[in-house]
Amino acid sequence: MSRPPYRPSEAVDFIVVGSGAAGGAVAKELSTGGFSVIVLEQGPYLRAQDFQHDEIGARFLHALTNDPKRQPVTFRKTEAEPAELGPAVTYGRQVGGGTVHFTANYWRLHEIDFMERSRWGSVPGATLEDWPITYAELEPYYTKAEEEVGVSGLAGANPFDAPRSKPYPLPPLPVKSSGVLFERAARKLGLHPYPAPMAILSRAYRGRPGCVHCGFCQWFGCEVGAKSSTLASLIPMAERTGRCEIRAESYVRKIQVDRRGRVGGAVYFDRNRREVFQRAKAVVVCANGAETPRLLLMSKSSLFPQGLANSSGMVGKNLMFDNDAASCTGLFEHPLNEYKSVQVTRVVQDFYDSDPKRGFWGGGGIDARFGQSPAMFGLDGLPPDIPRWGAEWKKAVSHYFPRMMRLASHITCLAAEQNSISLDPKMKDDWGLPAIRVTFRNHPDDLKAAQFLLDRQNEIMEVAGTVKKWSRPVQEITSSGHLMGSCRMGNDPKRSVVDRWNRAHDVPNLFLVDGSSMVTSGRQQPTCTIQALGYRAGEHIAEMAKRGEV
Repeated sequence: MSRPPYRPSEAVDFIVVGSGAAGGAVAKELSTGGFSVIVLEQGPYLRAQDFQHDEIGARFLHALTNDPKRQPVTFRKTEAEPAELGPAVTYGRQVGGGTVHFTANYWRLHEIDFMERSRWGSVPGATLEDWPITYAELEPYYTKAEEEVGVSGLAGANPFDAPRSKPYPLPPLPVKSSGVLFERAARKLGLHPYPAPMAILSRAYRGRPGCVHCGFCQWFGCEVGAKSSTLASLIPMAERTGRCEIRAESYVRKIQVDRRGRVGGAVYFDRNRREVFQRAKAVVVCANGAETPRLLLMSKSSLFPQGLANSSGMVGKNLMFDNDAASCTGLFEHPLNEYKSVQVTRVVQDFYDSDPKRGFWGGGGIDARFGQSPAMFGLDGLPPDIPRWGAEWKKAVSHYFPRMMRLASHITCLAAEQNSISLDPKMKDDWGLPAIRVTFRNHPDDLKAAQFLLDRQNEIMEVAGTVKKWSRPVQEITSSGHLMGSCRMGNDPKRSVVDRWNRAHDVPNLFLVDGSSMVTSGRQQPTCTIQALGYRAGEHIAEMAKRGEV
């Protein structure tokens, strides 16, 4: 049930900025808890019927992601270098955020991810810290997220998994050719492959249909609603309460504070670029690990001259990217037809944890996939020894496209204080707001871990029976779609931005709930954890509000 719009002069209980993995969960928890909620989403409100298998639109025209022409981003490796234009951050820009176009890997963190500093000690050149919460505290919210959005998987199949209170609500998706080849090879090497947990329905669930295996998951919206985006799962639940208004195409530029230092609402540009101030009793920012610190830095005032909630100076710092620097591709004798169905059906996590014997900190997981839609494959999917145009190229595309698979690694990224999101002093976006400036350089151990995982990929691919394999050298990361750590959670207000409940240390009625609060990267499949944090924070915020503590 959609509701009439709230008036800007009407102080709603909560504004939620962003509608992705965390924003959708927070909005659902608060509205079902009896509170009035406005969700401010900078992108449009698209429905299932709006999604198409349009590769040009998805990959080149940024149909579902931030457009660097309208919202430019600058990048530099160190503060000593000039920042240059580049697509350094990617995020979903519509109702549902990144959950609309993501691959839908849905990994939980392991117990070790929350206490790596205690177990392994400090890492020179990094700001490795323990989380202020444990896996056990977050586990019920992992379970709730899996049940409410709809996740397919097989509990107990991964011997390295942390304990879980319930099985997955849906069975695994059917295994693909890549999964079969990967599983056989991994087992021959003594590894433990298991069915990939995916936020895609393997069968009908809660009024939504199961996957139709069209092959257009990564970068695309799901036209049947089988992908478990917040658009398909949680936003409808929030709207049915009659207390949640989704206000799309609302680009927030500032969180307003009063003389007491409390949040009083948000200033945003509407779809006609008119400036609107919406009053609220509290604000929950779920904009993502780049836009959240940017918004805080733009919200400076006489009370917060360094930016809102930034008395520690830590807003924007300790940025972590997805470390996907290792990938091996193989050609097989017979067709695999990997372009069909979901991206991933099998994973190994035997190398997940750090191991001092390796000589570096970090680890990761490996999955088997294809990762290319037809046009993108023709442009960038062939090995380097194949011509990029002409008759030989056409022949190679026809032969390679149905016979390939890729192994992808998902690897730790160490936090470092100098890796950051800040405001570019010169570059502006289409609304006249300061552009995001990214400063990021991989820690040497990130690259050592990537090389270690790439060597393991090559071993698996060789045993799988590939007739030809190739990979790119491990290089430093310069762009990311998994944006973590830039408003770190912690107990010490001098070294973190939010507390263990995602409340800003400096502002009692401001909450930051997204990848920015993550203390470690895990093995950079963060959506499941971001969503669990959204459920945990949303539940706690609702309880605090009922007690009059917000």
